Amino acid sequence: MNMAGKQFKIALGADHAGFVYKTRIGERLRQLGHEVVDFGTYSTEPVDYPLVGFKVGEAVGSGEFERGVLVCGSSLGICMAANKVRGVRAASIVEPYSAKLSRQHNDCNVACFSERLTGWDMVEECLDVWLNTEAEGGRHARRVKEIDDYGVETAESAR
Repeated sequence: MNMAGKQFKIALGADHAGFVYKTRIGERLRQLGHEVVDFGTYSTEPVDYPLVGFKVGEAVGSGEFERGVLVCGSSLGICMAANKVRGVRAASIVEPYSAKLSRQHNDCNVACFSERLTGWDMVEECLDVWLNTEAEGGRHARRVKEIDDYGVETAESAR
């Protein structure tokens, strides 16, 4: 399923190890016509990746943004941080097939990329696939709902 031409409101963020790719991704997204808000960091000065992952995660999880893109050195830590936020389904994407499946099967709403482990051309290709692939729904929608609903009863009973 292709979503070519669909425009998204995208939350963008990175730690210091992902700053260069984040800047390039932001430029690419804007060239494609997406609305992009940069949640930082704004330099290569060291910052804690969880704080950026949480910010972008909260922006997407709240529904204010349809998608998010995060970058760190490996893509792993910032992805883990974003996934702590309810409503976020972040995936570390390293090649086009994982980009496609993250959308088709998991309705991934936050793509995470590595500046240290993945070349720019591959990131750009993966980003395009991720942006242009629809969630398939069906049996996958039930499973995505199971992910989204995990812990809701526990959180509600604690109130």
